[in-house]
Amino acid sequence: MTHILSAVAWPYANGPRHIGHVAGFGVPSDVFSRYMRMAGHDVLMVSGTDEHGTPILVAADEEGVSARELADRNNRLIVEDLVALGLSYDLFTRTTAGNHYRVVQDMFTTVRDNGYMVQQMTRSAISPSTGRTLPDRYIEGTCPICGAEGARGDQCDTCGNQLDPTDLIGPRSRINGETPEFVQTTHWFLDLPALAEALGAWLDEREASGTWRPNVIKFSQNLLGDIRPRAMTRDIDWGIPVPGWEDQPTKRLYVWFDAVIGYLSASVEWARRSGDPEAWRAWWNDPQALSYYFMGKDNIVFHSQIWPAELLGYNGQGDSGGEPGRLGVLNLPTEVVSSEFLTMEGKKFSSSHGIVIYVRDFLARYQADALRYFICAAGPETADADFTWAEFVRRTNGELVAGWGNLVNRTASMIHKRFGRIPEPVELQDIDRALLDAVEAGFSSVGGLIAQHRQKAALGEAMRLVGEANKYVADTQPFKLKGEDPATQARLATVLHTLAQVVTDLNLMLSPFLPHAANDVDRVLGGRGRIAPMPHIEEVDELDPERLPEAFDGRTGYPIITGNYEDAPTWERHPIEVGTPVAKPAPVFTKLDESIVEAELARYTGSAPDDVTGA
Repeated sequence: MTHILSAVAWPYANGPRHIGHVAGFGVPSDVFSRYMRMAGHDVLMVSGTDEHGTPILVAADEEGVSARELADRNNRLIVEDLVALGLSYDLFTRTTAGNHYRVVQDMFTTVRDNGYMVQQMTRSAISPSTGRTLPDRYIEGTCPICGAEGARGDQCDTCGNQLDPTDLIGPRSRINGETPEFVQTTHWFLDLPALAEALGAWLDEREASGTWRPNVIKFSQNLLGDIRPRAMTRDIDWGIPVPGWEDQPTKRLYVWFDAVIGYLSASVEWARRSGDPEAWRAWWNDPQALSYYFMGKDNIVFHSQIWPAELLGYNGQGDSGGEPGRLGVLNLPTEVVSSEFLTMEGKKFSSSHGIVIYVRDFLARYQADALRYFICAAGPETADADFTWAEFVRRTNGELVAGWGNLVNRTASMIHKRFGRIPEPVELQDIDRALLDAVEAGFSSVGGLIAQHRQKAALGEAMRLVGEANKYVADTQPFKLKGEDPATQARLATVLHTLAQVVTDLNLMLSPFLPHAANDVDRVLGGRGRIAPMPHIEEVDELDPERLPEAFDGRTGYPIITGNYEDAPTWERHPIEVGTPVAKPAPVFTKLDESIVEAELARYTGSAPDDVTGA
C-alpha cells in the first residue's frame, strides 16, 4: 500500500463551473483516485473552491452583492454540482476557511524567514475605473519576446515565457478593454532565482522518471530560462492578510500564492475533522508517499514552478538555506497531470457570451455518466478536444447504450427469463475460457493505463473487452438454446454464468469511469449497488473562526464534500455467487433522440466567442 495524494485544481468561485472545467480537473482525478483505492492504495483526494482575488470582486460588483455573499453562493453551487457528478473527494473545502488562513500565513512566514521572500518596489496595474489592482492574467497585450498577440500579464502561451504586465506592448484590461495605470508600490516577492537550482534539479529528476507528459515537463523546464522574483502580495482588500503587514489592510497575499497552498491546508483540515490531527503527515512528510496534481494546461506554471518553489523555500532547500517550519519537510509533487483545453462546437467556452454548458444544466438533462464517458473517451487528455452535441449523442447511443448497456441488459434478461437466478456452470468450453481469461487480463491492462494517466486508452481497452463479450453472445447464441434437454440446459447455464461473471468483471473495471452506472449494473445482477461509493455533502463548523477577517462575522460553518470509500471492492475478479436472484432489468443508460442536437445548438444561436475571461 502506498499513500497517494490526489491534489485536484481548485475551481474558481466567481461563478458556476462548466463542462470544460470538470474535463480538465474533475473527472480525470476521480477516475485515477477511484482506481487507486481499489488497487489497494491509501488515497487522499482534496480540493475546494478558490475564493480570493479581484475577479471575485468584479463579479460581486456586477451582481450588487458582497464578495463574501458571492463566494458563499458559488461555493455551494459548485459543491452540489461536483457531488452530482460523483467526484469522490475525501475533502472538498474552500479558501475562505480559517484553517486555510492559518496554514497559508504559516507558510508565508516560514518562507519569508528562510530568506526566500524579498521586498521590492514595483509597478502595479490598476483599473482606472475601479481603482482596484488588475490580476496579471486579466491584462493582455503583445508579447515583447515573440510578438504574439493576446499574451497575458503572467506568461505568453505562444512562446511559454514568463512575463510581467509591464513587459507587454499595448497592455489592456481583459475585463473592459481599458488601458491600466501603473503605480509604484512595495510588495513581497518570492525569490525564484534563489530557488532555481533546486527547482532545476527537481525537474530533471522528474524528467528522468519518464512519467510526466512530455508537453508538461518541457514547458516546465523552459520556464527556468527566464526565472525572476515573482510578486506574492497584491494591493487589494479581499484576501488573506499579510503577516507583518497587519497595519496595511489594503495589501493581501496573492490569490495564487494562497490557492496552491490549499492542497496542504485541505489535507490538514481533513485530518483535523477525521479525529487524528496529524494524519495528513502520511501524505506530506513521508518521502515514499506519492502526489499527483490535476489541472488544465493554463495552470502548469503555478504547479511546476511556483508551488514547488514555495515548498522548497518552506523546507529551507534553496540557495539561502533555512529550516523547515512546524509542518516539517513537505513533499514536492510526484507528477503534474495537465490536460489540454475543451472547446464547444469549435468555440472557446465563454460564460459572458453564452458559449457555455454549465455542469448543473447538463446534469439536469442528461446522465452524469454519459458526460463522464464523453470526457474520458474524447476529452482533452493530451491535446485540445472539441465537445459537439452530435458526437455526444453518437457516443452515448452507439457505445454506452448499444455496447455496454445492451450487454448488461441482454445478460440479465436471459438469466431472469430462463433461470431467475445466477445459474451454476456445468462444463466450460474453450470459447468460454478464452473470454473469461481475456476479461480477467483486463484488470492488469486497464489498471496499468489508468495508473499512467492514459485514461482514454484505458477506457478504450475496457470497451474493447465489452465488444469481445458481445461477440461471445453472437457466437454462442444463448437465445437459441431452448428446450428441456439436459445438455442444452447445461450449455445455457454455462454460457449465462460466463456472461454474468464477465459483466461483473467489466462493471468493476468500468466503475472508475462510470460510478453511477456501476452501482446500477450491480443491482441489475442482484448486488447491493455499492461498487462505487459516492460522495456526499456535510455541513461543518468553522474550525478557526478567529483567523477570519470581519467580513466573515456570523458565518459559523460551510458545506464540504466528503465520503467513505473503503467499501469499494478490490481491483480483481470477484467470483459471482451462484443462486443470486436476478430480476427483470431496466435499461441502465438512456438512449438519446437525435433531435436533441438541433435543440441544444439552438440554445447557442447568436453566441460568439469571447476572450475577455474565458470562464
